[in-house]
Amino acid sequence: MDNLVIRSIKAGMAYFALVFGAGFVLGALRVPFLVPRIGERMAELIEMPFMLVVVVMAARFIVRRFGLPGTAPARLGAGLLALALLLGAEVLLAVMLQDRTLGEYVASRDPVSGAVYLAMLALFAAMPLVLARVARACRG
Repeated sequence: MDNLVIRSIKAGMAYFALVFGAGFVLGALRVPFLVPRIGERMAELIEMPFMLVVVVMAARFIVRRFGLPGTAPARLGAGLLALALLLGAEVLLAVMLQDRTLGEYVASRDPVSGAVYLAMLALFAAMPLVLARVARACRG
């Protein structure tokens, strides 16, 4: 297998691990401390900017650590793999640990914070590539 493909796969796995780990920690703080006081919607919305910072920092880290070129296949490949792993983990946790069906989990999402979450997922997948485009624009 091509060295770049292997690096992209490793980068995607690391990207997933970093963002999932941070989300797990933030969720462990959000649920017991914020949700009872301000509700699930507001707690999730407050968490989103922090997760955006995590996503940007993690994407910057994996791009540098794995030496991903600014090409769409390498960077989008890492982002899409990370997204697939993140969705798989989320579904597994929702179905197995919360004893819900996938339909029940999706139906239980708040429409406002759920929509923001979907936008964040798209941004998460695209962020390694977005960083390349921003760097290229800054260089002129």
